[in-house]
Amino acid sequence: MATFLFHDRYLDYHFGPQHPFSPVRQEMTMDLLETLGVPLDPVAPPVATREEVRRVHGERFVEKVEAASDGTPPPQARSFGLNTGDVPVFENMDAAARGLVGGTLHAGRLIAEGDATRVLQFGGGLHHAHRARASGFCVYNDLSVAIDALREQGLRVAYVDVDVHHGDGVQHLHDEDPGVLTVSLHETGRSLFPGTGHVEEIGEGAGRGFSLNVPLAPYTETDSYLDAFEHVVPYALQHFQPDVIVAQCGADAHFEDPLADLLLTTQAYETIFRRLLALSDDHAEGRLLCTLGGGYRLDAVSRIWALLALTMMDRELPETLPDAWCERWQARLDDPLTPTLHDPDRDFNVERRSSIEDRNRRTSEQALEQVASCWNYA
Repeated sequence: MATFLFHDRYLDYHFGPQHPFSPVRQEMTMDLLETLGVPLDPVAPPVATREEVRRVHGERFVEKVEAASDGTPPPQARSFGLNTGDVPVFENMDAAARGLVGGTLHAGRLIAEGDATRVLQFGGGLHHAHRARASGFCVYNDLSVAIDALREQGLRVAYVDVDVHHGDGVQHLHDEDPGVLTVSLHETGRSLFPGTGHVEEIGEGAGRGFSLNVPLAPYTETDSYLDAFEHVVPYALQHFQPDVIVAQCGADAHFEDPLADLLLTTQAYETIFRRLLALSDDHAEGRLLCTLGGGYRLDAVSRIWALLALTMMDRELPETLPDAWCERWQARLDDPLTPTLHDPDRDFNVERRSSIEDRNRRTSEQALEQVASCWNYA
């Protein structure tokens, strides 16, 4: 059974009604779970303090975020990734971002202190934020703050990122620490933001060999994605032997997502979530911290994150979604809703399917080869 973290303050992290990173995604999913009768009983975590944010972020950057929190861009805002199309400033930005950081940090502390084993932080996943720069809808890096706190307790952390975008901020914030393994499966940076996450990126200094990237070809389908996951992730965890796994569970690799080009189904996501649970049992004594992340087609995101919650809480999966929920949200949305938790069967008729699969297989092999000498295996 999972511990579930959520607070209404998470919904304050809001860049405006036209921005794709909308708290409606959480509202819609929470409403679905409640309509299904899932006993969430969420833990309300504290807001992270300024000092806790400074675990991974520079002083001048935090000052700029604080200054922007009256809704007015401060001088040199863009030099710090603020007041851009991706990260427009908004009132109470600092407090809203610290609210998400507090949730992920509290989740990590519950695990470190032995008060929980499996934790779902129903927010956060802001994996693009860097030490001195906001990026890609992300102001403060809640994941890295939590990872830093876990490391302070002497725990080895494996970070697994299945968001369609490369988890660049987390990777770079920990790329010199051999006690943090980062594994990111994402659409190749040659075609998608942030343009990083190539197989050659394997960490720096003492952390060389502890960053692992699997950049996948556009139009990758479920079978090829899962093949890459199975080729890389279990092997990496077996070698690293983490004390805890932190997972960013973005939903934007779904085939309906408007901001990317992978073709995963909800069935694929169920498989991924169940594998993360099994791998945490195999390699980390069940200790698993999951956050949310990207995902920009509301119909898909709500079903995927409901799957995440139901799977982590060992609940039976419904075949169909409640009529009341469908009617309630259909009245608010322009796009039609899928009435079932899983996607209907379909064939994507992808051109060059076999060449995409071959390319992804070679990429998976190259990803492991890049860290082979660092891991001392042939």
